[in-house]
Amino acid sequence: MKKYINNLLQRYKQKGLLIDTNILLVLFVGKVNRQRISQFNRTEGFTAKDYDVLIKIIKRFSKIVTTPNILTEVNSLINQLKEPERSQCLELFSDLLSRVDEFYLESKRISEIEKFSKFGLTDCGILDLAKDRYLVLTNDFKLANYLESRGIDTINFTHIQQIHLF
Repeated sequence: MKKYINNLLQRYKQKGLLIDTNILLVLFVGKVNRQRISQFNRTEGFTAKDYDVLIKIIKRFSKIVTTPNILTEVNSLINQLKEPERSQCLELFSDLLSRVDEFYLESKRISEIEKFSKFGLTDCGILDLAKDRYLVLTNDFKLANYLESRGIDTINFTHIQQIHLF
């Protein structure tokens, strides 16, 4: 598994990494307060060590890609934090927006994807954008399995946690 993940990271380092909502949220929460990661209800399945691994993964890529839907979800989840962490995360979020490649996907088109009723707008947008372009990093087991079944290279962050990649 370790070799497989490293091969994917290497293969996509120039193409780009598409980070799913919860993983992206860990990035902001961890940068503001590493201890908050395991205490915030939306990131409690992660640790400060997971944050460190995430940083190492992100640094390997020439670009990070995202969608407005992912960013909207992250923004809404950040707003559940208490001050001053909420404002600090939003400042980091604003900074990230200038450094990622954001791709708008028409909701009407995404809603026509075969499994829309099972996965919804954000996840179907990931499917649409990533196909034959980007590596997906998620902790959503159901989504990861579906993406892989559709031939989309995906890393489930849970596997990284289990194998201690770095």
